[in-house]
Amino acid sequence: MFNRIALLISLFLPFHSSLADTTLSIAGSSTVLPVMSDAAEIYKSLNSAANITVSGGGSGTGINSVLNGIVNIGMTSRHPTASEQAKLAEKFEIIDIARDAVAITVSKEVIESGVSSLSINQVADIYRGNIKNWQEVGGFDKKILVIDKESSRGTRHVFAKVILGDAKARAPGASVISGSNNEERSIISRSDQAIGMLSYAWLNDKARGMPLKLDNGDTVTAEAKYVLDGSYPIQRSLSIIVAKKRTAELQSFIKFIQSDGVTPAIEKNGYLPLSAAASKLSD
Repeated sequence: MFNRIALLISLFLPFHSSLADTTLSIAGSSTVLPVMSDAAEIYKSLNSAANITVSGGGSGTGINSVLNGIVNIGMTSRHPTASEQAKLAEKFEIIDIARDAVAITVSKEVIESGVSSLSINQVADIYRGNIKNWQEVGGFDKKILVIDKESSRGTRHVFAKVILGDAKARAPGASVISGSNNEERSIISRSDQAIGMLSYAWLNDKARGMPLKLDNGDTVTAEAKYVLDGSYPIQRSLSIIVAKKRTAELQSFIKFIQSDGVTPAIEKNGYLPLSAAASKLSD
């Protein structure tokens, strides 16, 4: 660990003197936020003059904020839409920093009642309002509390594209609309009959990942091994968006984000470094 820190200091110390009195602002995806917050703290420990602010708001907020010059870096956990991409293409760069999976998440009591797995079609039917009681999928006789996310949220885009076939698909079966991962996890944890969608890193004992039954009969979860072998279908890149034309201060931080120096922040928050995915693909 000492050698790694020493190496990082040697890599980024040349930028130290140019960072004084400069604030770099970051906003967007609540999924990416913990990684960037921790990465900013690591970077500031190596560059004492650096001043970095990190806030959430969702992927849509991150993309729009960087497009409009409100922040230096936008965080996103989904691919930009075609219209967003058209606006970004000329002056902005999308940089992937980690991999993540979106877990079908249910209240602890749902699994304990006997629901051992759900197929994509069953989850889709729940969100479309065709399945309304857990008893219909092998559980207890309780109405399903279906939680959707705000339309701008990256987690929602990825989930809806795989489960409902369209990132913008409506979910008429949902009765609650949530925002951040933290907010949704809190709702699921307080209920005993809820289903929602969370980044894998946000699962806990009361908000559990539901195994997904594939068409071939295999059952997979959102854990790393199924993400890396490609069998878990609801996965995504976690990314940042930054202008191609950058100040020295901004370029210094981006260089750090693309280095091994950010790996501890990625792993601490339960995501997969790109190096892990690349290593698996080369096997």
